Amino acid sequence: MIKFIERHPLWAFVVLIAVAAALWLVFATWPPALEDTFGRKKVFLSAVFNGITLGGLYFLVASGFTLIFGLMRNVNLAHGSLYLFGGYIGYAVSVATGSWMLSFVAAFVVVALVGVAMQILVFRRIEGQDLRQTMVTIGLSIVFADLMLWAFGGDFYQIQTPSALVGPIELPFVTAVKSSGEAVYLQYPMVRLVIFAASVVIGIAMWLGLNRTRIGMIVRAGVDDRDILAAMGVRIQLVFVLVFALGAGLAGIAGVVGATFQSISPGEDIRFLLASLVVVIIGGMGSIPGAALGALIVGLAEQLGSVYIPTYAIVVTFLIMVLVLAIRPQGLLAGR
Repeated sequence: MIKFIERHPLWAFVVLIAVAAALWLVFATWPPALEDTFGRKKVFLSAVFNGITLGGLYFLVASGFTLIFGLMRNVNLAHGSLYLFGGYIGYAVSVATGSWMLSFVAAFVVVALVGVAMQILVFRRIEGQDLRQTMVTIGLSIVFADLMLWAFGGDFYQIQTPSALVGPIELPFVTAVKSSGEAVYLQYPMVRLVIFAASVVIGIAMWLGLNRTRIGMIVRAGVDDRDILAAMGVRIQLVFVLVFALGAGLAGIAGVVGATFQSISPGEDIRFLLASLVVVIIGGMGSIPGAALGALIVGLAEQLGSVYIPTYAIVVTFLIMVLVLAIRPQGLLAGR
């Protein structure tokens, strides 16, 4: 941070002003003139928290994608299908057992096994062939989409929220002040906050695993020079299978999350594949903090855009991506 300020004092000043303005919008009581322009503060805060929690969902999908694509250099354009399949598995398990937590376990295990099969049967045979990987995984995504449409139909499915997490929780953010002087605080769904907190924990655990453990060192070394690592006796192919399984399993968990506070249906696989690509491009390939930052930016851009400029909400995300590519092509927090 200090080096950034020393090298780019003007940009640091702009960021500081932007952060100060954002904090004022969140914590201060809005004057009537501001509410006349932007609407009620409650709508703004709800959009902000919706964007943050949606960013948590995008992070869960994109973190698995950045493991497979950014670190292992495997172009897996069927990653969105893994997300949708995990959502369907979670829904089926939750309906059959009535357990929300068990749906996460089942989705992770089943989708991770699918990822193992993909790595062994597909990616191991075409390592380093980006074009073939792209074409094969596009074909796989089409096949997976048709199979899921045949098995689950075209309906919308939503996993029931556990009773302990149903309902809103009061947050310490003032949305308005009554004539009596009493403050009105923001009410927000508890399940979204719990899921976001879980995504933060998962992100920290992934970063520590990749940067502070021997396994993470082996994964990063295997990407750079797998021949030397194999000569040292490391079973690099087994390591890559496990990493691919972890990335696929995270997509399955994200599917359960998406089916809990949104819904799942045919077409969600393409939507979340595109979101993962945008997040990874903005944040930087192979970077877990980059995936987190990119997911937060995309989530906020989508939700604030849908509230204030609904006609152009989709365009905003891609404008941000184009801007990042123009200024910093490797991504905001590229790993290398």
